[in-house]
Amino acid sequence: MENKVLETSKKFWQVMEQADEAGMRQIADPNCNFVHIGISCKLDKEIEFYTSGAFQPTEIKFNDRKADIFGDTAVVITDCNYGLLLDGKPTTHHFAVTEVYVNRENEWKLIQFTFTALVY
Repeated sequence: MENKVLETSKKFWQVMEQADEAGMRQIADPNCNFVHIGISCKLDKEIEFYTSGAFQPTEIKFNDRKADIFGDTAVVITDCNYGLLLDGKPTTHHFAVTEVYVNRENEWKLIQFTFTALVY
């Protein structure tokens, strides 16, 4: 079960980086919450940030990824260095990203995606 949720997480990061709206919708619940350093939003707005080019990933380096399963809920912590053009300006942050998934009909659905800046 842990491997399946980690694969789902990996796939979400890939489709997000590619601004693949259909892929993001396939994995994330329509009511999923996203929390960034200055904004929180639902899935539609998150997709808009990527498809409009407001968020343009330039390099994502994954340092670690681990999952804990709690019944039908999984919490994935992704440690990464995330480089992107943010409204055309380059930025890089070291983040711990908390991803929460629920298992519905044997499929993991993303319900929460929260970036926390790490300062070490």
